[in-house]
Amino acid sequence: MTATASTTTASTSTAPAASATAALASPRFLALAGTVVLWASAFPAIRVGVDGLGVAALSFLRLAVAAVALAVVAPFAGVRPPRRRDLPLIALCGATGMTAYQLLLNWGEVHVAAGTASLLIAVAPVFSVLLGAGFLAEPITRAVVVGSVVALTGSAVVALAGGAGGFSSGALVVLAAAVVQGVYHVASKPLLRHRGGLEVATYAMVAGTVLALPLAPAAVHGVAGASAGALVAAVFLGLLPSALGFVLWGYAVARLPLSASTAALYLVPPVALAVSFVWLSEVPRPAALLGGAVSVLGVVLINRRRARPATPLSTSPSATSGCRQTPLPRAPSIVMSEETKES
Repeated sequence: MTATASTTTASTSTAPAASATAALASPRFLALAGTVVLWASAFPAIRVGVDGLGVAALSFLRLAVAAVALAVVAPFAGVRPPRRRDLPLIALCGATGMTAYQLLLNWGEVHVAAGTASLLIAVAPVFSVLLGAGFLAEPITRAVVVGSVVALTGSAVVALAGGAGGFSSGALVVLAAAVVQGVYHVASKPLLRHRGGLEVATYAMVAGTVLALPLAPAAVHGVAGASAGALVAAVFLGLLPSALGFVLWGYAVARLPLSASTAALYLVPPVALAVSFVWLSEVPRPAALLGGAVSVLGVVLINRRRARPATPLSTSPSATSGCRQTPLPRAPSIVMSEETKES
């Protein structure tokens, strides 16, 4: 009797652990983890690519490779043609979240370490929320105000820690990249009411590539004299963080609560710091780490207001069958960043 009871107790206690392990090994969590790693790895890859190709060439090549890859995937992923009346918004998304973001982030990483850039880009949601309040009449709560002040204070600490004289102008350029990514998030929100996140990302990527065509001659010149490592970095950025990253992200957020997928993006800066240390031997300054932690805390405070409304999305038919209702944040890789990230 005692043996039977102990066996039952042991099996009961191990059941939750086994269930949690199975959940973490599920395709949706693996897709989310893959997105974080890919978007985090974009920051050191940019540093390698920009050193060998230059800012203009790397920007165009990454966009072009990603646009071609997404165009190939589009028919199999159910991406529909854009509506004609959406073209102005798509052009704005391409100009800000793709073309301008790439140029600013790549130029910033000429002067700022890859890990530091990831810490600065992490504040993009702050600008998204503030711009959303100004242009989409979204409410400003106390959590938004406090979180924005905390996040921007952290960014100021990172910027002041970056330069030899205590200030880095390159950090301001990276922050400008976070601002244009915020514009992308706001401009893409109306599109996401009737199109999926992958669809909007594909439209914006193609539009961004078209707008970046004036950089094509610089790309041709850059490729002619680039090292093999720089070329591999450019293809890697276009195929993996940009194209595959958006595909994985769309798959994950369609099957997970929005709060869980958003929380996972907080891991991008620390993972980027780790990858930069291994790949580039970059050691961030303690002040930059402190400022980055403060910035992420501010973004967490802002997103706390979204946790309750997001819960029903995870159980609704639209949330489990596709990514129609889920906004696409930055990636640090093309758009954290994307977003994030949109890097």
